[in-house]
Amino acid sequence: MLLFIMLWPIGVPCQVNYAVKTLSLRECIEIALRHNLGIKIERYEPEIARYGLDAASSAYEPAFGSSGLHRSSHIDRGGFTNSVDSQTKSEVFEAGITGVLPTGLEYNLGGDVTNVRGRDAGGQFETSSGSVSIQLRQPLLKNSWIDATRLRIGVSRNFVKTSELSLKQQIMSTVTGVEVAYYDLKLAQQNVKVQQEALKLAEQLLEANRQRVEQGVLAPLDEKQAESQVASQRATLLVAQRLLAAQQNFLKSLLSDDMSEWKDVLIEPSDEMSASESGLNREQSWVRGLTLRPDLLQARLDLERLGLVLKFQRNQLYPQVDLVGSYGFTGAEKEYSGMFRNLARGNSPFYSFGAVLTIPLGNRTARSNYKISRAEQRQALIALQQLEQTIMLQIEDAVNLARTNFERVGTTREARRFAEAALEAEQTKLENGKSMSFFILQLQRDLTSARSIEIQALADYNKALAQLALREGTILERHNLTIETQ
Repeated sequence: MLLFIMLWPIGVPCQVNYAVKTLSLRECIEIALRHNLGIKIERYEPEIARYGLDAASSAYEPAFGSSGLHRSSHIDRGGFTNSVDSQTKSEVFEAGITGVLPTGLEYNLGGDVTNVRGRDAGGQFETSSGSVSIQLRQPLLKNSWIDATRLRIGVSRNFVKTSELSLKQQIMSTVTGVEVAYYDLKLAQQNVKVQQEALKLAEQLLEANRQRVEQGVLAPLDEKQAESQVASQRATLLVAQRLLAAQQNFLKSLLSDDMSEWKDVLIEPSDEMSASESGLNREQSWVRGLTLRPDLLQARLDLERLGLVLKFQRNQLYPQVDLVGSYGFTGAEKEYSGMFRNLARGNSPFYSFGAVLTIPLGNRTARSNYKISRAEQRQALIALQQLEQTIMLQIEDAVNLARTNFERVGTTREARRFAEAALEAEQTKLENGKSMSFFILQLQRDLTSARSIEIQALADYNKALAQLALREGTILERHNLTIETQ
């Protein structure tokens, strides 16, 4: 019950029953990985990217096509002597499979059947003809080692890797956010305890001063000063409790995808903040950061993408030189059956081969696109160097901050001990009539401030280690987490 009173949110009716949920940092991280909305949103990006890669690769799927056409014509020769009207009807059927291979080879495998029948001066007639063939076209220069389809596939594959890194970055940021929020909640909770203890000391002094005033050994002004200290400390406690409630809600926002499930829950962090010295090495942190940071890996992937685009644009500078060829059989007979028998025998083959040359005059578009791609690649390379430098500076700042905060923990702990000793000594003097209430009030404020500064330094050190791990790209390893992509 004492825990409820200490964590009671300001402005909430006291009849509301809050359930206390004791959670370790590891448990909070695991809950966030399952329920954090930012991670849930980002998880769709690799899936969308894989669909895009599949769509780009579908360009190599063959396509089947067919058509049928009926044609009829009638010529009236009634105005001429010894003339006979003519009438012709024909049916044409075509079918085939077309596609392209990853080498750029285009193929067309198909056949056609035509039946013509009618009447003319020679009387009734009917003929059937058909053919089956394969036609090939292979680029030798332009669109040979890369074309638009292969570029789209390469870019899509690159985007799959980029989206996976983006998901990893979101997870890392969320894990770091949960750790920082966890320590902030612990800090707010400890600060409430400090302010409660300060209020208790102020009330004890007020009670003692009232007794001394009644005994006539203390001036009424000392009682008023103690009352002012109590009122001021109560206001400070209210602020600390309000901050605690805000930190509760912030941590819940990172853990939850349904705030209604947490509305009557108070999180009690079970892990204690420690200040064990960590082996901080700037050079080792640089190596980790320049190897593991997802944003840096994304920048390198973007440079690879621009390399693919540049390769494509360079290929477009060449003239179009294609080898073409075809091979097949034809058949002709009065009826369909005879025509198909002729095709099956293969007695009437045909073939062709050659080359097609196309040279754009000027080719300004291809040359301009190539220059643009080359400039964009160089720009991205400089941006990558800038990002590497920024990462190194961020890591160095994080290492220095962690070192400073570790030293602060020790010095603030000593300052708190000295403040406790000073207050204890001054209280003894007051009891012996050798001090004044004013000095006790000042030393109480000093002790409260020293305690708050000590726990702030402890929280800052733990948060600095979390931020350093994020800057290095090792926050997941820090918590023994692995990411598996499907």
